[in-house]
Amino acid sequence: MAASGSLIYRQSGWTRMTHWVWAVSLFFLLLSGLQIFNAFPKLVWGKEAGFEYDNAFLEIGAQDVDGARQGYLDLFGTRYDTTGWLGLQGDTVQAFPAAVTIPSTRNLAFGRIVHFFFAWILVGTLAIWAVASVVNGHLRRDLVPNGADLRKLPGDIADHARLRFHHTRQYNVLQKLAYGGVLFVAFPLIILTGLCMSPGFNAMAPWLLDVFGGRQSARTIHFLTMAALVAFFVVHMLMILAAGPLNELRSIITGWYRIDPEPTPAKEDAQ
Repeated sequence: MAASGSLIYRQSGWTRMTHWVWAVSLFFLLLSGLQIFNAFPKLVWGKEAGFEYDNAFLEIGAQDVDGARQGYLDLFGTRYDTTGWLGLQGDTVQAFPAAVTIPSTRNLAFGRIVHFFFAWILVGTLAIWAVASVVNGHLRRDLVPNGADLRKLPGDIADHARLRFHHTRQYNVLQKLAYGGVLFVAFPLIILTGLCMSPGFNAMAPWLLDVFGGRQSARTIHFLTMAALVAFFVVHMLMILAAGPLNELRSIITGWYRIDPEPTPAKEDAQ
């Protein structure tokens, strides 16, 4: 049996706390967001949308085909039959099924309350994390890739493709890029596009609507960013399972992480 490496304290309390708050917040944001999407199950680019316009590039709904009702996903003008899971579930015409929305009944007002509540929790914990990470050095030490990290990128991609994982004190370059993308791109983007859909914030900062090309464009970016976060979550879970779930979970729950043992130096040849 291979020797085990030592346990090191890898994740600070601030990192662990904000990680779990984000996980809970994003869960409720996703499911309440699908409730909100069901009220207008289209994605539109531009400043105009509504019953008088047919400019959606994605739409989920139901239609009659040969006397039978059928759910569909319309993507860039091509319609796909999604009966039973999108657009039509049993006799219910609804973009996303009740099983994946909060609340499970059609209640846009309550869905918005849940969405806004957890959105502000996300914003608050992101601010706390940013301050703590600057103070304790987590940001500089663990998340900003340097030149040496980037030179290791091709080898790191090859190792991950072969499911060869190295358990070290530092994050590898793919982790830095992935976590940095979530924290410095996806989170700010989803927050700013969310603010774009607030009439009160529009009155205070109308220039932000111009940055994102209008409220409908901001809504589309908001939805697609959440879809990217869901994809990140799936890959994140798969990597945890492949790299050793007990070690990874211990790290994010207790802060302690077992690293690979140091290589044994080769003995010099006898003279």
